[in-house]
Amino acid sequence: MMDSGGSSVRHVLNAAASTNALDMDIAVVVSVSGYFGIDCSIPSAHSLAHDLPSWLHPPVNLPDLKIVNSTSINVKAIVQKKRPLIYVYDLPAEFDNHLLEGRHFKFQCVNRIYDGRNRTLWTQQLYGAQMALYESILASPHRTLNGDEADYFYVPVLDSCLITRSDDAPHLLMPRDLRLRSYHALEYYRMAYDHIAQQYPYWNRTSGRDHIWFFSWDEGACYAPREIWNSMMLVHWGNTNTKHKNSTSAYWADNWDHIPLDRRGNHPCFDPRKDLVLPAWKEPDPGAIWLKLWARPRINRTTLFYFNGNLGPAYEGGRPEDTYSMGIRQKLAAEFGSTPNKQGNLGRQYATDVTVTYLRTEKYYEELASSVFCGVLPGDGWSGRMEDSMLQGCIPVIIQDGIFLPYENVLNYNSFAVRLQEDDIPNLISTLRGINETQVEFMLGNVRQMWQRFFYRDSILLEAQRQKRLFSEEAPWSVEVSKLPDDDDVFATFMQVLHYKLYNDPWRQGLLQTKETGLPTICSRAS
Repeated sequence: MMDSGGSSVRHVLNAAASTNALDMDIAVVVSVSGYFGIDCSIPSAHSLAHDLPSWLHPPVNLPDLKIVNSTSINVKAIVQKKRPLIYVYDLPAEFDNHLLEGRHFKFQCVNRIYDGRNRTLWTQQLYGAQMALYESILASPHRTLNGDEADYFYVPVLDSCLITRSDDAPHLLMPRDLRLRSYHALEYYRMAYDHIAQQYPYWNRTSGRDHIWFFSWDEGACYAPREIWNSMMLVHWGNTNTKHKNSTSAYWADNWDHIPLDRRGNHPCFDPRKDLVLPAWKEPDPGAIWLKLWARPRINRTTLFYFNGNLGPAYEGGRPEDTYSMGIRQKLAAEFGSTPNKQGNLGRQYATDVTVTYLRTEKYYEELASSVFCGVLPGDGWSGRMEDSMLQGCIPVIIQDGIFLPYENVLNYNSFAVRLQEDDIPNLISTLRGINETQVEFMLGNVRQMWQRFFYRDSILLEAQRQKRLFSEEAPWSVEVSKLPDDDDVFATFMQVLHYKLYNDPWRQGLLQTKETGLPTICSRAS
């Protein structure tokens, strides 16, 4: 929630918070009651007396409710925090409450809904990573309410909500002179920048270099306003623009080529020195079937290469634009298509152990898990094929030049994935057949070791814990997610990257002498 009462409580909290990472004095304004802040988790005196939030441990000197409306009370609480510390901005209502209301209309910008029995129903929300990460940060011990001690500042502008609702919500409608959703989103992010730069002291301290923004839409931060480009961008589309220099979207409303340079600036879509590609959201299906397939061994993987998806205009129901997937899927299908196209022809190099098809199947996860190599090709910008491959234990085969995949600037991709140049598509199958069995087993083993880094387990477990408090019988998805090994997931990996950057970003080196990071010196490049 966001109102004047919540705002006053928030500023008192920030001012009263101790810089000790394990201790914080919380001054609560008791003329209001309940919880406050963007996630309604900042407690008032009234709420502290009744129900403690999970991130606060037992306070002392609980307030006498008889004086709730007559005085301010200091409540001593212990907050178990972890570095790096992230401060999440509480933005005005137009950036959160007004944006989130009505989002169930299209099942967009919402990862789950609830049925009549209050049971969780997961939505097939393509852009759900933005909400999943946001929820994990808000519920995490890495969150701080004290901006003065923060290592990073998260700005929760939600393009996944804005773009999907820009044609149905009267208060979000695009100005007529813009017409482009990409331009509309740019202006929205710029307004958020104006607010935090004017109302908070944190941006100007580093010119925004310790700030984090999430661009979840098809082409990521291509349309980021020039004012915020110093910051860290979280995206699904890591296009460095070294080959594909212009907008790759085949949908005109998302094209950013014609956004004025004085608004966008002349930056690429992705800078691997400061930005990070995060995995796309994959919701657990009701029976959690695919959660059991990632460990399938080599002997049960009989298909050499697999790709199932839209293959363009040569096939029934295919996208009509030649620019869809930058033509990459079309080239793959022309060579290796295993389903006849509109002319009744298979691919020029059709092989029985290669599947390249546009036909939808209910056995998609099973077929991925029955394959050794799986294609990772763009769609209209990013697609979720990297995550599909990793979550089913299949070795990703990446074909998109100059475009980074999740964590590719921090992980050793050569140990678990194959990269092929777009011009080498005709040699794809001969290249894969040339990889010896020892190397295949090595790569499959590495996929099995790190598949959870591509899964938003933390966000789903938070929901599982809520359900366990309400029901004695767990849903299948909750049972299966709870049984997974306690390995690092998307959120844990994201925090590890922030840990590393805290010591190794060159611009921070001068700050290490004045600010204790809480990290071992082995993390540092400094001598």
